[in-house]
Amino acid sequence: MNQVFCRTPFLKQLVGLAGLALSGFVLSHMLGNLYLFKSPEAYNLYGHKLMSLPGFIIIEWGLFAVFLLHIFLTIYLVIQNKKARPKGYAVSPKKKAKASLASKSMQYQGVLILFFLIWHLITLRYGSYNTVMIDGKEVRDLFGLILPIFKNPILMSFYVISILLLGTHLSHGFSSSFQSLGFYHEKYTPLIKKLGVVYAWVVTLGFLSQPLYIYFFYKA
Repeated sequence: MNQVFCRTPFLKQLVGLAGLALSGFVLSHMLGNLYLFKSPEAYNLYGHKLMSLPGFIIIEWGLFAVFLLHIFLTIYLVIQNKKARPKGYAVSPKKKAKASLASKSMQYQGVLILFFLIWHLITLRYGSYNTVMIDGKEVRDLFGLILPIFKNPILMSFYVISILLLGTHLSHGFSSSFQSLGFYHEKYTPLIKKLGVVYAWVVTLGFLSQPLYIYFFYKA
């Protein structure tokens, strides 16, 4: 048991580092997808340039490995915490109960987001491969791939719900990553929590804007 507790701070730091790395990736992914609002051609060219980067496959699967590490280490730490404290407190302050409710659901949110990520990879990243010619280049028609998905009310709704879940996870997870790294300051920690909420809203609204725009406004 003592060895478990010796490893716990290091594992928490790994969870925090993985969380921050994934937060940066999610933000950059959302910003890149905004090319969709410029034109289908700009969106396809962005995707082509991204996937043409040297070592892109290694980076992609590396990020997936970091995501799995983040989820499974979080679940492991939750299990270890429950083993170390099998009995709950007789009385819990209301504020603490609210905080524990948010933190307790993080691992479940992560598992659901994992299923969404797998669906995303199967449907979009490794979905049907059609090409179009743009400026003399043959590129993958990513816009043509997402168009029928976001025009489908069921798939579009599933995507929206998943993004809302991701936003909920990010709003708490961003600041929690700093705490996992051992950072706490009376002045800056509240600011980091507020920044986490703003970050989560920006990412969520950015991702939601794409399916909602295509479903309600884009005329194929």
